[in-house]
Amino acid sequence: MNKETAPLSEDITIRTATPADIKILMHHRRRMFFEMGYTDEAVLSAMAAASEPFFLNGLANGSFHAWLAENASHQAIAGGGVIVFDYPPSARDSSLQRPIIVNVYTEPGYRRRGIARKLMELMIKWCRTQNFGSIMLHASDEGRLLYESLGFQQTNEMRLMLQ
Repeated sequence: MNKETAPLSEDITIRTATPADIKILMHHRRRMFFEMGYTDEAVLSAMAAASEPFFLNGLANGSFHAWLAENASHQAIAGGGVIVFDYPPSARDSSLQRPIIVNVYTEPGYRRRGIARKLMELMIKWCRTQNFGSIMLHASDEGRLLYESLGFQQTNEMRLMLQ
């Protein structure tokens, strides 16, 4: 086993994603949004088309790091990633960059087995090794309990939709 592969159980492992995994990363992103209620296929297709070059570029330049859980047949059954972006320091966090966890998704037949938790723990550990002061994410209703159990707290973030 190489340093990029971590065992989750006898039949499930987690490995670092590569650019060759872009189709499965986009499948997970699309399914995640679909299951959150964004069911317009045209909107999902446009989002996926715009997202693919962003994530491919991030994998190449180091601004996106992703991990995939695979079953014994080497099928990707879950995944998640961290986008690292420039951000000005604040009174709470003097870092010049911030990580945001994105695209956390587990295929329906593999849920409630601790796979998403293991992916989250791995991403949190990775962020700690990079010396980030905090981590952000946007929680779906289904994921909220997991994130809260890992120590994530709601903030006072607000949003104004312009479109």
